[in-house]
Amino acid sequence: MPKPSSVERIRKTLQSAVNGPQALAFMPALCLAAFWLGGEMALVSTALGLPVVFAMAGVLGSKTHILADAGGRPSGAVARDVFRVELQDIHDTAHDAGDNAVCIAIALDDYAGILDLHGQAAADHVSMQFGDRLLSVIRSHDVFTQLTANRFLIGLRASPHLDLEACIQMSGRIQAAIEEPVLLNGTGVYMSCSVGFCLLSNLPEGGVEDWIEAATAALTEAQRNGPSTIRAYSSETRRRSLVRANLRREFEAALDNGEICPWFQPQVSTDTGDITGFEALARWEHPTKGIMGPQVFLPFAEQAELMERLGQVMRHNAFKALNAWDRAGIVVPRVGVNFSSDELRDPSLIDRLKWELDQCDLTPDRLAVEILETVFSRRPDDVITRNVAGMAAMGCFIDLDDFGTGHASIASIKRFDVSRIKIDRTFVTKADQDPSQQQLVSAILTMAERLNIETLAEGVETPGEHALMAQLGSDHVQGFGIGRPMPFEKTLDWITAYRTKAKGIPEIRRQMGRKT
Repeated sequence: MPKPSSVERIRKTLQSAVNGPQALAFMPALCLAAFWLGGEMALVSTALGLPVVFAMAGVLGSKTHILADAGGRPSGAVARDVFRVELQDIHDTAHDAGDNAVCIAIALDDYAGILDLHGQAAADHVSMQFGDRLLSVIRSHDVFTQLTANRFLIGLRASPHLDLEACIQMSGRIQAAIEEPVLLNGTGVYMSCSVGFCLLSNLPEGGVEDWIEAATAALTEAQRNGPSTIRAYSSETRRRSLVRANLRREFEAALDNGEICPWFQPQVSTDTGDITGFEALARWEHPTKGIMGPQVFLPFAEQAELMERLGQVMRHNAFKALNAWDRAGIVVPRVGVNFSSDELRDPSLIDRLKWELDQCDLTPDRLAVEILETVFSRRPDDVITRNVAGMAAMGCFIDLDDFGTGHASIASIKRFDVSRIKIDRTFVTKADQDPSQQQLVSAILTMAERLNIETLAEGVETPGEHALMAQLGSDHVQGFGIGRPMPFEKTLDWITAYRTKAKGIPEIRRQMGRKT
């Protein structure tokens, strides 16, 4: 390792002297000397100039934790543009020496949950804490940068012993550091992280951007396989990454050209048999790959931050469907549309929703806002909470989706003015054959009755499940046993066929003590 030059040693000595506390002792003497030699003008100039000099020295001194001891090369926490420059140096040095180096990408798991539950200030605190922890794990001459609030990059400089096993061990140390609890309002919050890395030897060609992209692709693989996962970049990772990148680009185009549209699944009353609404479910009508469900494209939408755009497309088409049913003289009281956390986090959501309804000449009660149960654990002053309460105040129906799988409290249900809870399909499946399933559904329905909240059983697939839900007192049912999701063009024929069939269905009486 080369020794510092004489100029560099002098620079460091001067910086240390100016930045040290001993320099403060000379300030009065310097000001007095300036007055003797140059009068009042020199005194004023010195008095104003010295603080600037010390401030600049302080800034330089405060940055010493990102300077290597030899050569003054940046290391530690650096800006993104500096990181890329330094990663290029790591790349070139390792390549010339025939050694290995590695680029590591890290993402905190469920950072959005921390943001939703604890707010922006707490989330920023968590991000800062984990950044400091990552710095404590790497060597002084390695480089580190923060891409977003929950994403980080590390460049490990060349080492003869840097191989796959060493990278896995390093990733394990990173995860161990992240998993230590962080105190928020006196409570320990536990989090985990996913790690993806790319050894330079596994990147046969390409520059720094390709290296970063490879590490990011490995991180994406880790995230797709669950929280707290480690993945190394390989040729297969590259192939899958290219497929996902192509699909992501196609998805963005599909939002604009109408390939992404809602399919509608009917909901019917167990009391009268009437159609009480449709749920709008996103489908991608791909020209070559056929119909694709949300499990395929939602990850792309989330990564590309297109969930709000997807929500707007879904609402626009759902409102158009309501207008078309009205013109056809078909009574469809409302349509249910799912709202993502990204949409609910938008402070301007209420104003936009009012405008969209007004443009389609629809009243708010024609919209059922479908929200996952996990949303209902949010704090009362959270943006999501305010938006949900605002939509309820507008007159929208609030559907609590997948009830029973989360942790919504009764107080939260009342505070949000929930109109209906949707019993998750896991409780409905085979309920007509399993007594324990019946007990769970019955308990949920009893609670809803006491709270005067409507209920809908999801995932009803057989006549037996339909009959049992009606007997236990569920107000509405939805599932393949009623009707599969279908494009709008098929809903008119389905409605006609259903009404004809429903005329011959005998009434199913509810259990005693249930509402009628």
